[in-house]
Amino acid sequence: MSKQNNKANVFTEAPKFDYEELAPDIQTEEFFKVIRSRRSVRIYTKEPIPEEVMKKALDAALLAPNASNLQTWEFYWVKSPDVKARLIKACLSQPSAKHAQELVVAVARTNTWDWARKEMLKVFDDFDKGPHKVPASVRDYYDRLVPYVYGQGPFGLWGILKKGIVWSIGWFRPIPREPTSYTHLKISAVKSTALACENFMLALRAQGYDTCAMEGYDSARIRSLLKLPCDAVPVMVISAGKRARGGIYGPQIRFPSENFIKIV
Repeated sequence: MSKQNNKANVFTEAPKFDYEELAPDIQTEEFFKVIRSRRSVRIYTKEPIPEEVMKKALDAALLAPNASNLQTWEFYWVKSPDVKARLIKACLSQPSAKHAQELVVAVARTNTWDWARKEMLKVFDDFDKGPHKVPASVRDYYDRLVPYVYGQGPFGLWGILKKGIVWSIGWFRPIPREPTSYTHLKISAVKSTALACENFMLALRAQGYDTCAMEGYDSARIRSLLKLPCDAVPVMVISAGKRARGGIYGPQIRFPSENFIKIV
């Protein structure tokens, strides 16, 4: 492989990895059974969730796809009885919080991308010691492009300048328009965290337990309770347990698919 090809545009050309990982066979109907049986449960039994079940579900959350593999998420598994009681109040004492055996707070981080990209470069160094080499275009993406894309500069000044650059170039060719502000960083981090939340909830359902993703809460109290840093964004509080009779308020309601799925 030539050096020129090795440093090809990582957006338009697939890097030449000498690596293969075969996809395992899946029991298709079992997968869809998990999805169809996931419901928002408001009342749980008093049956505890084994710790190994929770750990497996949290590990599954961390396998979710995410922007540039920067993993801009944190999950606070609330085990302290005192913290849990205060968290329930911050969740407006709604039934899905009060009856939960476990509570997990999903948090998006907007300032951890630089740490994560440096960790990726360390992984590449270790990877290069083995038989599979990291293409230069991939290393260059984390070394140069990620700071350009995600960095906003002091007081967001670089983001403002970048917005003008993007606007100008965008007249002539397609170009990624975001992130050019801290708001864009927040949106990106929240999207990745939400994907991880879905993994977590489906992993619990696959193991026979249920969840409810709550957005009705006092975010300021949660930030104070968990001592979150200023860049942290509470995305949702997820309650978990074994569903009780009456814990689901009725059949699942979904509007006709043609309202949402558009063929173009």
